[in-house]
Amino acid sequence: MTKEEIIKKLTKIVKPYVQNEEAFKNLNEDTDFINDLEINSANLVDIVLDVEDEFNIEIDNDSMEKMLSVKAVVIIIQEKQAA
Repeated sequence: MTKEEIIKKLTKIVKPYVQNEEAFKNLNEDTDFINDLEINSANLVDIVLDVEDEFNIEIDNDSMEKMLSVKAVVIIIQEKQAA
């Protein structure tokens, strides 16, 4: 799965939790979920669970703690799919 395909699916997953719509419109690899999109930590857990379901992967606690930006999530998804 390409980076672009992952980001497209991730955008749909993240959308319901976004507090900053303006930042969401400009979502890119460098977008930070907490600082840019203003997603709270409880919703980050929901996003992780949604990502697990959507991509049929299991995310361990170490990986979960790194999932703070679009780029980090893309890398983790690609690593888990390759494993």
